[in-house]
Amino acid sequence: MDKITVENVNHPGQTTRVDAAKYLAMRDAMVKVLSNQSEPLDYAAIKEGVKPMLPQALFPAGATSGWWIKCVQLDLESKGQLARTKDKPLRFVLTGASSPD
Repeated sequence: MDKITVENVNHPGQTTRVDAAKYLAMRDAMVKVLSNQSEPLDYAAIKEGVKPMLPQALFPAGATSGWWIKCVQLDLESKGQLARTKDKPLRFVLTGASSPD
């Protein structure tokens, strides 16, 4: 099983290795959902938007998708590719930084 190293904006300098296929599938789905919006989206809207895009083999019936949304969100934030709003509930927007590859 291939792994990918992710970062966490809340723990600078700390990295974790996660399943690459699940990470990349979720990242691609989140980027697609967020790039189609003119306004920031909250977690619930992101989750609703990505679920139909996820491969059933990796996320049967959306299983564990919530954890993976949070994993990708924290990683993209740490890399400056995603930003959160300061209001509640938190909403997220792509920053327009370079591609997440």
